[in-house]
Amino acid sequence: FFDLTGLPPTVEAQKAFDNDTSPNAYENVVDELLASPHYGEKMALHWLDVARYADTHGYQDDGLRTMWPWRDWVIHAFNENYSFDQFLTWQLAGDLLPEKNVEALLATGFNRNHKITQEGGVIDEEYRIEYVTDRTNTFGKAFLGMTFECAKCHDHKYDPISQKDYFSTFAFFDKVPEKGLQGNIFKASLADPPFLEITDTMIDDILTFVNKEDPDNVSVMVMEDSVGIRDTHILDRGNYDAKSEVVVSDTPKAIMPFDTISLPRNRLGLSKWLLHDEHPLTSRVFVNRIWQEFFGQGIVKTSGDFGMQGNLPTHPELLDWIAVDFRENNWNIKRLVKQIVMSSTYMQSSTISKGKQERDPENVYLSRMPRKRLGAELIRDHVLASSGLLNDEIGGPSVKPYQPDGIWFAATSGRGVLKVYVQDQGEDLYRRGLYTFIKRTVPPPAMLTFDASTRDQCEVRRFSTNTPLQALVMLNDPTVLEASRVFAEKLLEKGMQSEKSIETAFRRIVCRKAKPEELSILIDYHSNQITNYQSNPDAASKFISVGEYQPMKNRDPVTVAALMQVIHTIYNLEEATTKS
Repeated sequence: FFDLTGLPPTVEAQKAFDNDTSPNAYENVVDELLASPHYGEKMALHWLDVARYADTHGYQDDGLRTMWPWRDWVIHAFNENYSFDQFLTWQLAGDLLPEKNVEALLATGFNRNHKITQEGGVIDEEYRIEYVTDRTNTFGKAFLGMTFECAKCHDHKYDPISQKDYFSTFAFFDKVPEKGLQGNIFKASLADPPFLEITDTMIDDILTFVNKEDPDNVSVMVMEDSVGIRDTHILDRGNYDAKSEVVVSDTPKAIMPFDTISLPRNRLGLSKWLLHDEHPLTSRVFVNRIWQEFFGQGIVKTSGDFGMQGNLPTHPELLDWIAVDFRENNWNIKRLVKQIVMSSTYMQSSTISKGKQERDPENVYLSRMPRKRLGAELIRDHVLASSGLLNDEIGGPSVKPYQPDGIWFAATSGRGVLKVYVQDQGEDLYRRGLYTFIKRTVPPPAMLTFDASTRDQCEVRRFSTNTPLQALVMLNDPTVLEASRVFAEKLLEKGMQSEKSIETAFRRIVCRKAKPEELSILIDYHSNQITNYQSNPDAASKFISVGEYQPMKNRDPVTVAALMQVIHTIYNLEEATTKS
């Protein structure tokens, strides 16, 4: 459930699986989850890191941008199971397709997710070069799994990629009629040209997946080439004003020569080059990253570096086989995902025996299923879903849940529409973490604490850290406390006995039945909390005052606080936020 939808199984789903004795019980669940609209949200999450998606421009005052319809497209593409060759081609070159396609044009927003400056006085060409550099570097990491950017200033030290190779690839992304300085931080909605203006008519006829409720049109930055707009030069030491030799669009010959196959020298030709049967990287890089999503580590551990300094694959024959099988089966992403989760490797227990610990301490050979903490967004999703608070609306503009007061103002010059964080209200407070507004200069602190990407640049792997701040978030974050309070009130409204309420809460949060000894500890703890709050009712009232969700009518503060404290404790169990 967490791997395919990012959401916990309901108690009803758990019971249904327990009671299904058919040989296809597990496969039936897999098929059901792959068909869920929440599958697209879960799959989109890793791609937003790759595509460095954010809701602001990223420099200085960090003004607003409207790229969320592109995010809606990514969710849609995964749900509709667009083949990876289409997914790749539309994002890299949807504007260059022979037949004009508005949806494919929207997909090219992938290339425009980079940072953009709005600071007066900058050198226009310097920043324009930065944008093309970002697109080139993202291309190298996202599709080739290479530390491509190292060759901008000099020939790559370790891989056979020259500076000329770099700028020849750079040339594919250098034909956009854009400026280095664009926009206005005082505008409430901003997309720098070239852009696609999305109208209600488009949404009715073509872009039906875009969740737009505002009557105003939305403009999204997309790609557009102007033939002959400029020559691309090698830049000495990568400096924008040190132009030397003129280069044409080309790719590194060490990977696969571009001119051995008849392709147009534009981004559409570049896409076809990536998807050629003889290309050594594209399929391997993608299937390795999908493997990483499920096992926490790729078959090639350095999923962003398939070069000489990267790790060798732990199972090279397996990587080769999956990559070829994926390509030969029409780049079918859902088929690949099902193949992985139906494997005996994936279905292993995470329990480790002494023998396995001694022979495979780092689980290199996947002798057990790795234990892995849920991602930052999924921890939020789990808390909201298990408590019954989750608003599971799909798509639409980003939302602003609870954050510390003054967090934005301290990081700006006090200018622009985003100088102050204005928290949303009502149902928007309970949207999935995928939709949380990301201001690049001040990322959401709770998510950052749990290793979410800052979205400054393309990231293909999140590293997992363990810090005391994570415990403090789970103990003090308003969302976790409010969810605990609302969950407690919902259980009390059903008139359940305390033991049954605790048992139900445990199963919904931990996704298994509580063992008798665990239940005994929690029941004793609940009794102690009743006694504690009876002697201090003001503390009970204060504890249950968190959050904006409508409180239960005629509630007894002591009863609510005691059960809320138990539920809050369950949320803070290591097992509650760990996939195992």
